[in-house]
Amino acid sequence: MVLSACAAPVPDSGLAAARAEREAQLTGRATAPRFGATAPASNAISSSDLSAAGIDVERRGGVQASPTNAAPSVAGGAAISDEQSFEAVANRETIESDAARRAEQAAAYQVVQPTALPQRAGDTGPNIVEYALNAPNKRGQEWYSRFILGTMGGRFERNCASYRSPDEAQRDFLARGGPERDPRGIDPDGDGFACGWDPAPFLAAVGR
Repeated sequence: MVLSACAAPVPDSGLAAARAEREAQLTGRATAPRFGATAPASNAISSSDLSAAGIDVERRGGVQASPTNAAPSVAGGAAISDEQSFEAVANRETIESDAARRAEQAAAYQVVQPTALPQRAGDTGPNIVEYALNAPNKRGQEWYSRFILGTMGGRFERNCASYRSPDEAQRDFLARGGPERDPRGIDPDGDGFACGWDPAPFLAAVGR
């Protein structure tokens, strides 16, 4: 008892005052503002407004949840879909209405006929897709002889860095006489694929 009398009181964190202010806003009762705060503008919801909306209000001012409460109105007049309710749909739809809807959908069904593929405009260079599908070897498998001295001194890295992508390097490689010839030294291992270009994605697209 002596210790409890000497203990310093725990300061109020303001939670009780905030809770009382919130209840006052819901019920329309005014509360005195906390020390150092200005009185807020009156935007409380009155008990009559809550009752008009079908919400029961307890005697102490809180809102009481009850299955008998009326369903809240939807703002803006937008209705909530009940398509996931079997009972609602069964009461609204019939076998005849379902058959009519299916007939309407069948009438609107259209079959799009295939058309010819567009022609390539002008000369776009070697076809790397065709080359990938007809290549006799895989990436990294030497198939063509290369002059080993032509791959020294960082020539491969420098020349490959001048292309924007491996696809562009492969097209230029084929246009310059590849895969038999490699004047720029961008296929040092002799597999026929320049700057690390890989035909595997094209082969996978056709199941090979």
